Amino acid sequence: MFEAPRARSLLKINWCYTPKHGSWLNIAENELSSITRQCVAGRRIGSIEKLAREIKAWSTDINNKQRCVDWQMKIDDARFKLKSAYPKLRL
Repeated sequence: MFEAPRARSLLKINWCYTPKHGSWLNIAENELSSITRQCVAGRRIGSIEKLAREIKAWSTDINNKQRCVDWQMKIDDARFKLKSAYPKLRL
């Protein structure tokens, strides 16, 4: 346990605001779910190094199978539908 001033000095939170309906976030969640189910579920992995090797082997195998995302929305449609989720850029 740290004293409050020391704990506050160690705490670093980076807030990343994402769109409520951001497709890339859903894809990232699906990938994490896949790693959990296909790679580490029901196993005890004794070290961070071994976990890193297991995940690297899993991701290499998955990437070699050429899985891809089938985007259902065209870029222009996405920009129109999600315009309130993204700030306007001033150049």
